[in-house]
Amino acid sequence: MMRVVEIGSPGGPDVLRLVERPVPAPGAGEVLIRVAAAGVNRPDIMQRLGKYPPPPGASDIPGLEISGEIVGGHDWAGRRVCALVSGGGYAEYCVAPLEQCLPAPAALPLTHAAAIPETFFTVWTNLFERAGLKRGDRLLVHGGTSGIGTTAIQLACARGAWVLATAGSDEKAAACRRLGAADAFNYRTGDFVAAVKVATDGEGVDVVLDIVGGDYLPRNLECLRMHGRLVQIGLIAGSKSLVDLRPVLQRRLTITGSTLRPRGVAEKGSIARALEREVWPLLESGAVKPIVDAEYPLARAAEAHRDLESGRVIGKLLLII
Repeated sequence: MMRVVEIGSPGGPDVLRLVERPVPAPGAGEVLIRVAAAGVNRPDIMQRLGKYPPPPGASDIPGLEISGEIVGGHDWAGRRVCALVSGGGYAEYCVAPLEQCLPAPAALPLTHAAAIPETFFTVWTNLFERAGLKRGDRLLVHGGTSGIGTTAIQLACARGAWVLATAGSDEKAAACRRLGAADAFNYRTGDFVAAVKVATDGEGVDVVLDIVGGDYLPRNLECLRMHGRLVQIGLIAGSKSLVDLRPVLQRRLTITGSTLRPRGVAEKGSIARALEREVWPLLESGAVKPIVDAEYPLARAAEAHRDLESGRVIGKLLLII
C-alpha cells in the first residue's frame, strides 16, 4: 500500500484527502517510480474543481509531473528520473510511460526535477515547435512569474530571443527582469499593449505566449508585428472573445495553441527527446532552472493549492513525498 492524495469530491482545497491505495503495477512500456516530489499546477486545481477530468485510462489521482527513482518495470531500475504523467503524481509511487521519462539533471536536487516536466514540455512544444521562436525574435510572455512564464522567459533568453513579460505586481515584474526579460509590466497598473509599443518603438513583437485568453485576444493581436504568432495555452479569463479579424489578414498573423495532457505517449515522447537534446544541456549547465517557490509535505497538498490560487507564487510549488 501507499499514501496518496485523492479528490474526495469537486470543490475547494479541503476536498483533497490523504488516503491509502495499492501501489500501481506498470503496464507495457511503463515504469514504476518511487516518487521524491510532485509538481503542483493549475490543471490540478481545475481537476479538483471538477472542470478538467483525467483522460480515459489515466489515474484519478492529481499530479502531472514527478521526480524520483525507477524501482520496477524496466532495466532502468535505480535511475533517477523526472517524468510527465497524465495523473497519479500526488502519491508515494506512480507509473509513467518510459518514453515520457527523462534523466534527472545532476545539477539540480532530485526534488526540484519534479518542477520541470509540465512547464518545460508545454513551453517547448508551443513556443519553439508551434510558434517557431528563433534567435532574434521578440517575445511577449503573459503571466511571467507563473511556472510557464518563468520557464518561457529563461528558455527564450537562453536561445537568443528578446523577451517582454507581464505580471500582477511590481515585485513580480522585477522577478521577470531578474530571469532575463528586457522589461516587464504590471498589468494591474498600466496597459500592456501601450507598454509593448513603447518598448519596441511601435513595431510590436513576433510571438505572444498567452495563458489568459478571454478579452486578451484582441489586445494580443495589437501587440503583434507583421507575420506575428499568438500561441494560446491557457484560458484563465475564459474561452470566448469578440475580435476584429482585419489585423490577422493585414499583418498575416497566426493564431495557434494546444493542450498537453490529452496527447498520446508517442507524441509526448517526441517532445521528451527534443528536450533532452535541446534543453537538457542548459539545465545541466545551470543556464536555466525550474524556479521553486515553496515545498510542502504530501499531507499539506490543500495548503499548496490554496497558496497557488492566492496568486502570490513565483515559479513552482512542490509536494515532497
